[in-house]
Amino acid sequence: MRPPILVALLLLPLAGTTLAQRYLSGIVWPESPVVTPGEGTAPPSDAIVLFNGKDFDAWNGAKGWKADEDGGFTAKGGLTTKKGFGDFQLHVEFASPKVVKGSGQGRGNNGIGLMGGRYEIQVLDSYNNKTYPEGAAASVYNQRPPMVNASRKPGEWQTYDIAFTTPRFDKDGKLTKPGFVTVIHNGVVVQNHTEIVGYTNYDRENVYVKHADKLPIVLMYHGDPVRFRNIWIRELVELEGKKGGKKGLEGK
Repeated sequence: MRPPILVALLLLPLAGTTLAQRYLSGIVWPESPVVTPGEGTAPPSDAIVLFNGKDFDAWNGAKGWKADEDGGFTAKGGLTTKKGFGDFQLHVEFASPKVVKGSGQGRGNNGIGLMGGRYEIQVLDSYNNKTYPEGAAASVYNQRPPMVNASRKPGEWQTYDIAFTTPRFDKDGKLTKPGFVTVIHNGVVVQNHTEIVGYTNYDRENVYVKHADKLPIVLMYHGDPVRFRNIWIRELVELEGKKGGKKGLEGK
C-alpha cells in the first residue's frame, strides 16, 4: 500500500488540470473578428491593397505612371495615398538599384512617410554601405537606428512590415500619448515598439505638433530610382471589453 503523502504527490498534476478554476477579471470580451491570412505574398482578407502591380488608383502623384512587367514600379517622384490612416499595419516591398552608385545617404535613398510624411521610416541601400546610424535602412529617421542591419544585396527585393500607433493630442494640442512603431525588416524585428519623439526632421529638433488622427501614407522621393511593389495596409482597431462581468474564480 502506497503512503498517503506519495498518493497526494501523484495526484498533484491532475489537480492542476481538472480541479483548478479560471480567474475571471470582470471584463466581458467580444469574439475576435476572423481574418484569413494571405497565401504566399497575398495580403490578408481585411487588407486595403494600395498597389497590386497593375494600377495607381489608391495614390495621388502617379498620373501617367505605369507598372513594370514584373508588377513593380520605379519611383519618379513622391506618392501620397488618397485615403488617410491612423493606427495600422503596413506592408511594403522595395528594391534599391542593382547597379550601385554613390555612398552613404546617396545610395538607394527613399522613405516611408507615416501620417502625411511627419514620421519617416528610412529606405536606404544599407548593404555594405556606412552612414550615420539613425539614417540607416529601417531607422526611425534621425531618431532611432535599427537594432540590427537586415539589408539584402542591392537589386534584391526587401520587405518592411510596419505596425504604427499614432500619437494622441488633447483639444488644446498637447501631446497625451506619443506615437510608437514596430518595424520588421526582411522578417527580422529591427524596431520593437519604438517611441517616436516627434517629427523626424533632418535639420531641426524633433518635436510634436498636433495633427489629425488619420493622414495619408507617403512614398517619399530623394532622387534615387528605388522600386516598389506589393503594398497593402490594415487598419488596426483594438477590441473593447466591457466591465460588469463576473470577477473571481469561475464557478464560485
